[in-house]
Amino acid sequence: MVHTVLIKVHRTLLSKHSVNSKLKCVRLVSQVTKDKTRRGLPIVHHEGYVSHLPPDHRFKMRKFERLFYYLLKDNVIDRKQVWKPERVSRKVLIETVHTQEYIDDFFSGQIGVKEQKKTGFEWSRGLVSRCRYETGGTLLAVEAALQYGLACSTGGGTHHAFPSHGSGFCLINDMAVAARYFILRNRVSKVLIVDLDVHQGDGTAFIFADDPNVFTFSVHCGKNFPLHKQKSDLDVSLENGVGDDEYMEEIGKWLPLILETFRPDLVIYDAGVDPHQKDALGNLNLTDAGLFHRDYWVMDRVLSHGVPCACVIGGGYSKDLDELSLRHTILHRAATKVWTDRGM
Repeated sequence: MVHTVLIKVHRTLLSKHSVNSKLKCVRLVSQVTKDKTRRGLPIVHHEGYVSHLPPDHRFKMRKFERLFYYLLKDNVIDRKQVWKPERVSRKVLIETVHTQEYIDDFFSGQIGVKEQKKTGFEWSRGLVSRCRYETGGTLLAVEAALQYGLACSTGGGTHHAFPSHGSGFCLINDMAVAARYFILRNRVSKVLIVDLDVHQGDGTAFIFADDPNVFTFSVHCGKNFPLHKQKSDLDVSLENGVGDDEYMEEIGKWLPLILETFRPDLVIYDAGVDPHQKDALGNLNLTDAGLFHRDYWVMDRVLSHGVPCACVIGGGYSKDLDELSLRHTILHRAATKVWTDRGM
């Protein structure tokens, strides 16, 4: 099927430069030291990723616990690989990405009905806690990736959250918080966010629109949410129905170029499974094998450049909880193979 590629590069790849040394550092909530007793690919998970939602809600909240269940059940991982995050602090959220007014309102429940409708969630204390654990998980996945080269969370990828409001099932932008957090601490200078969720990462693109130290790369279905797109550093807009081969052709065209020219110190990879042919909100036609090949290729290509890669699961929608949860494990299965093949 014919598809269009919309390339919106609003600053030149080669104009990216190192972080301003005057930026203030942010202290870690919990300092993590390298543990030589750990074995295998770091998997970041917390039972706090789940909060209560009505059983018929479109967002299948329990997918986080079911995904973890299948990873253990199928012997993809064992418990020695699991890293347990802490909840991100209010201070970190405000110092990195979000406005104080929004975080104060979100934490205290002062979010209006209209704003709640835009996010797709009714506010609850459990929802706030869930988002804090999930963002803490992405921070920890980056820490693990910087230590070991590759790490995967069982959550994350809330790319529709803006500094002052949530949107599209996203309330805190975990990837943006993590990218800026580690830049502010001078752990990295340049971060590439590879967003392969079927929906454009509009919040992330907006947050880093004028930040030369973060490159946003989004491959998404053009005729899909959000209606009004933001400008990523590179947007690839696909037509409905694009399948495995055409999809990989586009990623293969652009990712190597970005890695070679921007030269990031860290990649944060959003491995959304909503491009799948059975996804309720996707409109693309990728298969299970196609998703596995995509994830393996992205991680392997990033690592071949000597760049650490922290992975989050992104979006995925289905009425069948177990089918969806298993689909999300494709990332961790592919990452495990990359880890093994590379002898990490």
